[in-house]
Amino acid sequence: MSSSKSLEWDVVVIGAGPAGYVAAIRCAQLGLKTACVDEWINHQGDASLGGTCLNVGCIPSKALLESSHLYQLANADFSAHGISASSLKMNVATMQARKDQVVSDLTLGIQTLFKANKVVSIHGRAKITAVDTIEISSRETRKKIDELKTRKIIIATGSSPVRLQQAPIENNCIIDSAGALELTEVPKTLGIIGAGAIGLELGSVWSRLGSQVTLIEAMQNFLPMADKKLAALAQRSLKKSLDIRLNARLVSASVKNKKVHIVYEDKSGEQKAAFDKLVIAVGRKPNSDRVFGEELGIEKDERSFILVNEHCRTSVPNIYAIGDVVRGPMLAHKGSEEGIMVAEHIAGNFAEVNYDLIPSIIYTHPEIAWVGKSENECRAAGIKIRVGSFPFVASGRARAMNETEGLVKIIADAKTDRVLGVHIFSAQASELIAQAVLMMEMQATAEDIALTMFAHPTLSETMHEAALAVHGRAIHIKN
Repeated sequence: MSSSKSLEWDVVVIGAGPAGYVAAIRCAQLGLKTACVDEWINHQGDASLGGTCLNVGCIPSKALLESSHLYQLANADFSAHGISASSLKMNVATMQARKDQVVSDLTLGIQTLFKANKVVSIHGRAKITAVDTIEISSRETRKKIDELKTRKIIIATGSSPVRLQQAPIENNCIIDSAGALELTEVPKTLGIIGAGAIGLELGSVWSRLGSQVTLIEAMQNFLPMADKKLAALAQRSLKKSLDIRLNARLVSASVKNKKVHIVYEDKSGEQKAAFDKLVIAVGRKPNSDRVFGEELGIEKDERSFILVNEHCRTSVPNIYAIGDVVRGPMLAHKGSEEGIMVAEHIAGNFAEVNYDLIPSIIYTHPEIAWVGKSENECRAAGIKIRVGSFPFVASGRARAMNETEGLVKIIADAKTDRVLGVHIFSAQASELIAQAVLMMEMQATAEDIALTMFAHPTLSETMHEAALAVHGRAIHIKN
């Protein structure tokens, strides 16, 4: 990593996750002298760019989801295609090694991008000590090793897993989401506290490989942030492989004889369970502590999110904050777009983020994806709507793929016909949702989509049919 002693900077970015490294690259592309400070240390003890997403989040989890899905296909679904796979085995060590290689390739790729764009990468812990000054200290010794002077500062320090007092991380038995990505053996029984996106994805990985997975969720409703119909379909599907217990609040967890014993309460009263491993996946909190002192006047809310305006400027004019450390969904793509927006504003250009059209995806199988408003949100806002849906069971391509579970649902304004929301539960929903985002960014109506030609046979034809169904014109189902 390069040094920066006594240099003046146009921009210093704190954090090299998807928000920070993208912001740094775009600032440099715009001709700004840019440094990016990051303190991440990987499992090998080396500095590693990419933040949570690349190191212990989005990328490694998707690598394991892909490996476990292929194993499940070979184990349960290949026979339907006439393929016999006898003596099937999963080598967890090889699976983990492949995941680690994917992570390594991508984190090293950020180093290459930094060099190509002349972004100076500095390893260390950053603290803003004045509106134009950042102190760099060693993560290990906490001793000051450098000081940077800069015109602008972008805080992109990301988030960390929420800890539970009643279930502290312990003895490699009670672990967080990062620990669940590093398991070297398939646990016979796995408990997960939290049935949100992270819990469902981790549960999917290990249940496919043979673990008996139980999810304990305090919320009464399954995936309350998703469209109700899709959430119901997903719950029914996932319950085939996951034991999902809703309205269940964890009381305590303790390790005895290499087993994790938990006590939780549900509508029937106090319950007990025991697992080989227990994963805590109850959400994430912003990493806003240690970055600056109160004397700077950077305001935070009651949950420690840094307060920013629509262009991610904090209460201190030359200091910005982006990504998980500010309001909005904790999603990598949201943080990246904020990073680009802030870079453009610093360079004197206009840019904005459309916070109404941030796609959300849960990478179970089938996948759950949505963008825009749900049916309930529209009705609560008093918006009159038309709804069209199309099931994948009526899709020729889905049948050919043996992936007929799920549907596409399109919500349109009853007066203007403008598409307000698209919700998908299906194989490859994560790819299909991009079409919806593009259509909605272009302010498409359901009629616009209905008049668009889609290739046949494809999964994307379901989008076309759902748009036709908004006005009762679907061809391949009864309206």
